[in-house]
Amino acid sequence: MKKIDFPQLMQLAQASAGITAPCSCNAVPLAAWQRLPTSLELDRFEEIGTLMDDPYDEPTFAEYHPHGTRYESDDAPIAPRYYPCNRSQLARCLDCGRHYLRYNEAGGYFTELRIRALQPALLVDAAL
Repeated sequence: MKKIDFPQLMQLAQASAGITAPCSCNAVPLAAWQRLPTSLELDRFEEIGTLMDDPYDEPTFAEYHPHGTRYESDDAPIAPRYYPCNRSQLARCLDCGRHYLRYNEAGGYFTELRIRALQPALLVDAAL
């Protein structure tokens, strides 16, 4: 899968933000990371790339919240080198073209697909 670098990610985020047409993919607010809503159909999304640097290297679990946000905050930064972005794939809605980050949260006894809208105002190219 193609690695998406920061300039490409910003370009896709800006294009996504410019889409104003209503769509089932944005009927539920996805500003913060959350479990994949049941109203979204996975076959209506196309994976177009990954934010993972090396699939054989264990990425950090450190999160990036310099202004006191949290994982579930709508205004939490989207920092590609930090968790959970560093484990994410970039998906595009086949109906409208909006872009989303998705990753598989793996807990002790479960796995759960999580999703978040790609928002250009929240993208941060923060170094580890």
